[in-house]
Amino acid sequence: MATAESVHPGLADADLAEVAAELAGFAAEADRAGAFPADGIDAVHRAGLLTTTVGERYGGANIGATDTARILRALGEGDPSVALISAMTLFTHAGQAARPVWPEDLYAQVLGESHGKATLLNAARVEPELGSPARGGLPATTARRTASRWALSGTKRFVTGAHGLSYFLVWARTDEAETRVGTFVVPASSEGIVIGDNWNMLGLRASGSVDVEFRDVAVPLGNVIGLTDASAGAQDNQAHATLNTTLAALYLGVARAAQQEFHRFAHERVPSNLGRPLATTDRFRDLAGEIDLLLSGAENLVLGMLRRVDAGENVPATQLLGARVLAVRHLTDAVGIAVRALGNPGLSRDNALERHFRNAQSAGVHAPQEDTTLSILGRAALDFRTERP
Repeated sequence: MATAESVHPGLADADLAEVAAELAGFAAEADRAGAFPADGIDAVHRAGLLTTTVGERYGGANIGATDTARILRALGEGDPSVALISAMTLFTHAGQAARPVWPEDLYAQVLGESHGKATLLNAARVEPELGSPARGGLPATTARRTASRWALSGTKRFVTGAHGLSYFLVWARTDEAETRVGTFVVPASSEGIVIGDNWNMLGLRASGSVDVEFRDVAVPLGNVIGLTDASAGAQDNQAHATLNTTLAALYLGVARAAQQEFHRFAHERVPSNLGRPLATTDRFRDLAGEIDLLLSGAENLVLGMLRRVDAGENVPATQLLGARVLAVRHLTDAVGIAVRALGNPGLSRDNALERHFRNAQSAGVHAPQEDTTLSILGRAALDFRTERP
């Protein structure tokens, strides 16, 4: 596998740390306001990171899963809302690099726009009634065929970065006699798109994962990806195991930021009855060791699996998804330990650790969620047979 420096100069550790530091300067205010993090996204765009996963056939760097995880870990350390929005675009380009499915002219248009501005892409799949397609079912959102276009109508939930997207990738069914399902590429400038303001979550408050309603939105006939028979349209929860595992790196960044706040507090806090920093006490040293053990283990799980993928190894999806579950458990435990160690200061909004704690709680909400993953792992384990002598 090529080194980060040989693929893209912006992937050097020092360069990623610089971007993370810039994002960190905006993060607290973006969290407080709960608005689209335009400054942070602009910083990621200026660093050239949003298109690093574009395929070589399109003139891109086509970085692998490991380097994508390094980017998301750095962005997550700076501002996880920016990281999550960026991840959706990175994953879309990575998917096209691995298996070209976009209409060539349309994808060329997206790439052309990406040179001059942050061109954000994201799939809109979850619906109010259906929930996540990871649990089965077909969308209620409907594309009605006319002589000259598709007319798209329906509501999607949890559309990350909706207020700043350039294109919505909307999963919908057709109204044909034999229903088909596919992804309709909808320019954000299209008439009939109503973006909600209903993101009021504990963490990732600037990610703006709001509801989006499509009211008879005109979509060009060619703006469709993967239109297929409805019976073959169900989501395969193992098909995107590499991307699912890569996304966990974002929260590794959050946890490392929390660790830094824990260290800062331990060094700066000098109780009068102690007369020395908490960092010099056995208790805080033990806690620091436990936190680092958990985070190092989580990083080894995620990055170790992704290095195997980048090396060309056929890593089973169950191993990737299992590594993600364990990594999320480890990192959320580590952040919880840090908060409990500080007591009231750890829960104060005057302390960045409180924000990192809230953001870390979002690590387990991405599909497939832990219960779905455990079911996949359980079926695989029970179906496994060994011959005994």
